[in-house]
Amino acid sequence: MARIAVIGAGMGAMAAAARLAVAGHRVVVYERTGTYGGALGRFERDGFSFDTGPGLLPLPAVWRDLFVKTGKEPLEDRVELVQVDPSSRHVFADGTQVALPNASRAGVVDALDAALGPTAGRRWSDFLVRAREAWDRTRRPLLEEPLWPNWEVLAERDPYPSVPHKRLLRTRRAGTLAEVGAWELRDERLAALLGSHALAYGLDPRTAPANTAVLPYMEYAFGMWYVRGGGLRELARAVYERCLARRVEFRFDAEVTGVVEKDGRVAGVELAEGGLAEAEFVVAGVAPDVLDRLCGGSTVRGAGEVPPQRGGVSRLTVHLALRGGRAEGTAHRTVVHSEDGDAELDCLFGATPGMAARPTVTVLRPDDPALVPDPDHEAVTLTAAVPAFGDESDWAATEVFALQAENLISAAERAIPGLRDRLLWREVRTPADVAAATGVADGAIPVPTLAAAGGRLLHAA
Repeated sequence: MARIAVIGAGMGAMAAAARLAVAGHRVVVYERTGTYGGALGRFERDGFSFDTGPGLLPLPAVWRDLFVKTGKEPLEDRVELVQVDPSSRHVFADGTQVALPNASRAGVVDALDAALGPTAGRRWSDFLVRAREAWDRTRRPLLEEPLWPNWEVLAERDPYPSVPHKRLLRTRRAGTLAEVGAWELRDERLAALLGSHALAYGLDPRTAPANTAVLPYMEYAFGMWYVRGGGLRELARAVYERCLARRVEFRFDAEVTGVVEKDGRVAGVELAEGGLAEAEFVVAGVAPDVLDRLCGGSTVRGAGEVPPQRGGVSRLTVHLALRGGRAEGTAHRTVVHSEDGDAELDCLFGATPGMAARPTVTVLRPDDPALVPDPDHEAVTLTAAVPAFGDESDWAATEVFALQAENLISAAERAIPGLRDRLLWREVRTPADVAAATGVADGAIPVPTLAAAGGRLLHAA
């Protein structure tokens, strides 16, 4: 039995803690804030309740597996998982709208054909077949195993099987997600649909590798899920309680300021309150740049130095309390696409980041009585990517985010007619709030682990 310190009480960190405890180790989790869950927080006011982090769950099998491996009580005995249907509704720049069924490839094909033209569905379906190949090639090394010692193979080769594209006398293959959209989907609306999956994870589709295609593939293959009875914060509660049942010890308001090394091995962690918490192993459930800071320059990636992954953008979230109940048949998630996608990407990822006047906005409208004071009200959450900026002491930045919140509401009116007339109040959460909840500088959101791109999107082992 080993003494193991886990830094952070986010979802990945708690999952690791539960598995280690079941294996017989003594596990102590050190969390800098006063609660568990990391990005899966909750905001409550006047009988309304909102998820402050992601509102939908892909790959529930990951959490089902955790509960099976850490105890006899399955996940479904702890939370109520439901598939949202449609998976998403999209409002494109030209006014075209389409609702995409959840986890139904044939249904998605039919919906796209009906909304965008008779060949749109087939092109999207063919794309998903290629995306599945990328998924099959990277699922094990990126999700189920430690990072390969020969990680350069993952860094240099993009597993997405691009279609040859002839242009003049040259034949090229798509190397980025944007090129996949332009060359293989050949429809601005399908390209916007594809690009929105990258943007939702803080990636620029113009530079994201082609195998970023695994992100939409996961959604369309395995569906999108919601935790009824309070949102994804309820999943965090269930994982926390499973840790307690496995005798994991939690120490909240206990910030780790450094990982202590002795004779080439971990000796424990330093705490902001003072003192050393001894440990034979340390699990870091923190973002890569936070881990670098805690290690004080020590190598954490081993021979060959996997380049550090960095978050590039953050999220602006606007919670809306509305009078009037949620209409029957309302989509849980609607993506309102930017009317000028290129300008939005230039604002977010350009040399001088700024706010897009017409951003892509995700509108979440859960069908969950636990979120509202009564059936005559509705809780709605709007999110959009914004530049990372964690210093809210700058009054100018605060004003900028307040103005951008208005832009999000204006965009959301394309999905919810009469929105402003129903508005009771709003709560704006900025990158500074993300930074406070996660400890990541400027509220930047670490992007997913992906192959290719020179290894810059790989996490340390």
